[in-house]
Amino acid sequence: MPSTTYSSTRGSPGQRSISFSKVVMSGLAHDKGLFVPDEIPKVDMSEVETWRSLTYADMSTELLSKYIGSDEIPKEDLRRIITTAMSAFRHEEVTPVIKVGGHYVLELFHGPTFAFKDVALQMLGGFFEYFLKKGMNGGRLAVLGATSGDTGSAAIAGLRGKEGVDCVILYPKGRVSEIQERQMTTIMDPNIHCVAVEGTFDDCQDIVKASFGNKEFREDVKLGAVNSINWARVLAQQTYYFWTYLRVTDDASVPPGAKVNFSVPTGNFGDILAGYYAKRMGLPVGELTVATNENDILHRFFTKGEYHRRNINKTISPSMDICVSSNFERYLYHLLDQDAVELKNLMTAFEDTGRLTITGARLKRAKQDFSSARADTDETVAVIKQYHVDHDYMLCPHTAVGVSALHQNNSVDMLSVALATAHEAKFPAAVSMAVSPLPTPPPQLAKLKSMKTRSQTCPCDAKAVQDFVKMRIAERVNGGKKKELGVLLAVAVGVVAVLAVVLTRKH
Repeated sequence: MPSTTYSSTRGSPGQRSISFSKVVMSGLAHDKGLFVPDEIPKVDMSEVETWRSLTYADMSTELLSKYIGSDEIPKEDLRRIITTAMSAFRHEEVTPVIKVGGHYVLELFHGPTFAFKDVALQMLGGFFEYFLKKGMNGGRLAVLGATSGDTGSAAIAGLRGKEGVDCVILYPKGRVSEIQERQMTTIMDPNIHCVAVEGTFDDCQDIVKASFGNKEFREDVKLGAVNSINWARVLAQQTYYFWTYLRVTDDASVPPGAKVNFSVPTGNFGDILAGYYAKRMGLPVGELTVATNENDILHRFFTKGEYHRRNINKTISPSMDICVSSNFERYLYHLLDQDAVELKNLMTAFEDTGRLTITGARLKRAKQDFSSARADTDETVAVIKQYHVDHDYMLCPHTAVGVSALHQNNSVDMLSVALATAHEAKFPAAVSMAVSPLPTPPPQLAKLKSMKTRSQTCPCDAKAVQDFVKMRIAERVNGGKKKELGVLLAVAVGVVAVLAVVLTRKH
């Protein structure tokens, strides 16, 4: 079966029918759109049933091979990439599904950085490495990413030490938790560069998008993306929806054909969008609930049809402090029946005015695709406290927003799953508002406080960031050349010494 091809949501002629490898390496389409599959492959549930006994890595290989054919990555190579990625997780099931409080919780925090993004970014690092070794981009890639907290450390964990890759992560200064910042800035690998931007996450994201829109810069540094604008992120995240469905329906009391509901803490819309694509593939998914904090642009859209930008509120769930969800464009493209012209007009108008509105049949359809709920700080703290007291279970503030949404929508049952997107120890200040004393943090997080850090502060300016990226790449490349020269000189000196000994012996 040939691989799925991809086209930009904005429909430019040169950005259609693009291969998976090119989509992975380029990240954002050159017309500012996002890549979406030209055709969403379907799964036969009788085949999915045969995956029930497989490991997470093997099940993921079967699923991703529906999109990635041997013309792009031979299946055994794909299995090796995924198996290597999943070996970084501390739990044998990778993403265990457990019963808590009358519903299920999908624990997505057993990876190297204790956040859900490890699943996709460990795979993405493997894809980058595979395609670079095949000679793409001349063996070079400069990854530029923006993080509201968790993407940065997960990207760094997936890319540190990768040959030919420079990774530059932008994060909003003072707007991530201390542990989230230290998870990034304590990594000293020479190919990792952390930048604290004097602005919000949306500002960081705008800088990334502007950099992709700068053709000269993009081509000069061989620019790539780790944010969920990169399709490979959304693709990889589909795996745990299938895994969760299989684990929930392992229960013999679940009737055949039952649909599983998911409540997803949502900021940039990539995590829940993966569930949408899984449903479009044929997975029996019931309700997909968009759970937001006070930064509720998505809740307002799915209730009123109003995608209207507002200033960002600083909350105790910082990874969701986003007012423009970059992956929303992918969903909007499907909502508009793949009309790239209308999509481009709507997004261009939104970029100018900060307002996008739908009504009538389209709003009705959007409400059928997703439900939504909003939990403010007081509600989030109350849920953390309730689950600790009643169930002896700790929730991070983001996960608590998702659990609150289940309760608000009366969806607390054994066919409903709340996605636990991060370990609570990453947010001690927030969790301590509900629980005291705090549980002992995992040693991997506890040791961060005593480790050295390295970061750079930059103004909220795309050119300043681009200049920094070029400078760091030049320093590393030149440093590598100097090292190679040093090695060559040492070898030359050694050769001369050997020749001298030989000549002396002859005389």
